[in-house]
Amino acid sequence: MNSLLITGAAGFIGANFTHYWRREHPSDRIVVLDALTYAGNRENLAGLEGAPDFHFVHGDIRDQALVERLLRGHDVDAIVHFAAESHVDRSITGPDAFIETNVAGTHSLLKAARAVWLDGGDPRPDCLFQHISTDEVYGSLGPDDAPFREDTPYAPNSPYAASKAAADHLVRAYHRTFGLPAITSNCSNNYGPYQFPEKLIPLFLTNILAGKPLPVYGDGRQIRDWLHVEDHCRAIELCMREGRRGETYNVGGDNECANIDLVNELCASVDRRFAADPELARRYPAAPPARGENSSVLITHVTDRLGHDTRYAIDTGKIGAELGYRPQVDFPAGLASTIDWYLANGDWWLELRRRRAARGTADAVNTSINH
Repeated sequence: MNSLLITGAAGFIGANFTHYWRREHPSDRIVVLDALTYAGNRENLAGLEGAPDFHFVHGDIRDQALVERLLRGHDVDAIVHFAAESHVDRSITGPDAFIETNVAGTHSLLKAARAVWLDGGDPRPDCLFQHISTDEVYGSLGPDDAPFREDTPYAPNSPYAASKAAADHLVRAYHRTFGLPAITSNCSNNYGPYQFPEKLIPLFLTNILAGKPLPVYGDGRQIRDWLHVEDHCRAIELCMREGRRGETYNVGGDNECANIDLVNELCASVDRRFAADPELARRYPAAPPARGENSSVLITHVTDRLGHDTRYAIDTGKIGAELGYRPQVDFPAGLASTIDWYLANGDWWLELRRRRAARGTADAVNTSINH
């Protein structure tokens, strides 16, 4: 790949992938298309803007004409599609935005790619539409069920998951019907730097530092597989470089963990850091360990979410056998580095809280464990 269009690159996974690709492929052209909705933060791309062959475009993936101009004008040979509404709770209270972005937006991108790469005067069958999706399209697993495989039937249980499932089907259809070169990757729960603080790890971590409740759904025994975003970026690169066109690859971290266990570890990890570094109490005086209390005093059990999936787990056998993927980030080490990143970047997440307050929206009070 020599010229990439990355959608949703100001979001969490998209920003990490953009930094990763620039580091690994410094001579490639990168074009970023992002609508900068509530979870998009242009500051996530700091250090990239102004660099040669990096172009930021503030726009909507549903604008097919704009996408076609970008594909032609920058001679794009790969679309890496991250842009999505991704928060389950928001999809329950307002599903329309998820249908518009995740379904109509993906379809608009596919139409643009087909028009430029396949239907023009100079067809480009060597190009690639890399579609980033979620394990939630498969539904929920029981405690003893085998992990999700690529041939697991789709059974989405939330409007978010249903919208991503629809997008997956559209990508498959455009490959099968029109011959559009495409690959879909379905990932488990990502964590790492730059994650918007409405998902479990950054939400609970920043709530501890702000002295706010840690609302755990039900008994907190829901199980998720945790994938460090850097491992996810490596997996996407493998799909793009070595993956078979038209295929789906599941990407996981091989790290199943119950939500309540993760919350307890977060609390204990923060407490240990405050005990070792008195400066943290000065910087975050509202945090319980700043006054000698355990962070776990903030844990509050709340009514479970509607249709809450019990367990997600990913079988990485296919991507491992075909592409050589193995997660490299050990979960305890990855969690520790993530905690340290948020502690060191208080200005980043405090600014997001200020922006949310300025819009008049309440702080997220949930434990959504989605991408």
